[in-house]
Amino acid sequence: MELLKLNVKKRLPEDGVSVKELRRNNIIPAVMYGPGNDAVSLSVEKGEIDKLIKNGGIFKAVINVIIDSDEEKIKVVMIKEIQTQPLSRDILHIDFYEVNLENKIRVKIPVEVTGKSVGVEIGGMLQIIRRELEIMCLPMNIPESVILDVTDLDIGDSIHVNDISLPEEVEVIADVNFTLITVLISKEEEEEVEGEEVEEGEEGAEDDAESEEGASEEQKKKKDASD
Repeated sequence: MELLKLNVKKRLPEDGVSVKELRRNNIIPAVMYGPGNDAVSLSVEKGEIDKLIKNGGIFKAVINVIIDSDEEKIKVVMIKEIQTQPLSRDILHIDFYEVNLENKIRVKIPVEVTGKSVGVEIGGMLQIIRRELEIMCLPMNIPESVILDVTDLDIGDSIHVNDISLPEEVEVIADVNFTLITVLISKEEEEEVEGEEVEEGEEGAEDDAESEEGASEEQKKKKDASD
């Protein structure tokens, strides 16, 4: 994974510029914090952030933040949170989290599916239980995703967290062997099975009724003969 670059400016109280004024000028207010460090108020041009977002995987990206265009003031960060306006989705604020490239961090990566399972081919339904997986690794070793091949999954089969393989430097955070993906019987097939069970039950009931009727008739004949 490559280190991305982002130019930011430090915001000081004496500047006297409100966050609303910054946003009107296409500048996004931000804050940077990390273990043992005081929070630092920053601002970043909207166009610079838009470039990063277009690259995708913004929350897994490791970024060299250059403060006030000073190459000696570089901090390695990841984006912790992006606050947006609910309707317009415009970015309102960004939280940068300072990281140490030598220390492992916790991060979530997406679960991606490849192939078409044999269970789906015969009418089953693929259900993705977890769309993200939490892992721990060094910032530069974060995988793009975990890819699960479901080709061999039949109806009733599942893939659990202990079934997946990741690089040795990546540790999956899981207390239990939870399910990631499973193949279920479709609703239509389930209804057909239930219908068949009902029909078999009705046939059994009819057979019992016929047996009882036959037994009653036999008993009547025996009684008439004794009379």
